Amino acid sequence: MSNQSKPLSIIYNHNSGFRLLDQQENYKQLMEIFSTHGYQIKSYEINDSQQFKTIMAEVLLRHQQSVEPGVVVAAGGDGTLNSVAKHLLETQIPVGILPLGTFNYVARLLGIPLDLVEAAQVIATGQIKSIHVARINQEIYLNNASLGLYPLFIKKREDYNRIFGRLPIHAYTSALDVLIRDRKELKLKIWVDQKKYPVKTPLIFFGNNPLQLAEMKMRIAQAAEQGKVAGVVVAKSDKMTLFKLVYQLIRGKIDEASDVYSFAADQVRIESRRNKLMIAIDGETVEMTPPLNISVLKNALNVMVPHDSTSF
Repeated sequence: MSNQSKPLSIIYNHNSGFRLLDQQENYKQLMEIFSTHGYQIKSYEINDSQQFKTIMAEVLLRHQQSVEPGVVVAAGGDGTLNSVAKHLLETQIPVGILPLGTFNYVARLLGIPLDLVEAAQVIATGQIKSIHVARINQEIYLNNASLGLYPLFIKKREDYNRIFGRLPIHAYTSALDVLIRDRKELKLKIWVDQKKYPVKTPLIFFGNNPLQLAEMKMRIAQAAEQGKVAGVVVAKSDKMTLFKLVYQLIRGKIDEASDVYSFAADQVRIESRRNKLMIAIDGETVEMTPPLNISVLKNALNVMVPHDSTSF
């Protein structure tokens, strides 16, 4: 690789659908756009987590050895973007977004077009913008992280997607399915900055994406935009309360649901007697050992955005 070249590395999950683009005309258009603007392109398909770590080490070395940092492109949904972003924190290397997910909240927040050819133009000719990234222990979340029922919603949603294909409505049908079959309550101690609260809850939700929170009509949207840890706790776990919660969620009026409390802080700590807690992070589920420490890394990730972007 020439020292004067600009490296561009495309990272995509084998389930994302990006590999199908090689049969389509717009795949050629993407490559032509990047090449025309002087980028040396290399694509990497991700099949498992261990392979991903190896590939990202190779990608980082490739970009760090170049005079120009280039761009690392995440081709997929917000889960793929999260995985790539984690390795680019606090570096000069910006991430580019080719949105292939169901909701694409980060792309939409930043004004990045959902059309792939237009998104490629942003990657090639846009400007760099630094955004806030929330962290929960060793993981990050760009959109949201949650405990309790929500991770079960995610697992059930993936079952629906696998059987019926990926549809936004599955976010709600999966929630109703879980409420009918399985309700969990967590007994926790939550430190909000320096204040401790004992809590019994079926659901704690943390949001980092102001657009997603605004669409859900949550008051904590402004707090997230300011770089605060923004959270919601549901105080009751009876079935009627939870069905009402899902109904208000569908209507986009979750803050009007009873027994839902919002908060914002610089630091949040969650303690539990359980050895493991299931956490949903940007649409993926992981197990973590408590305590959980949540904070926001301000302006920690560089992203290629349109020149007229005013978000964040």
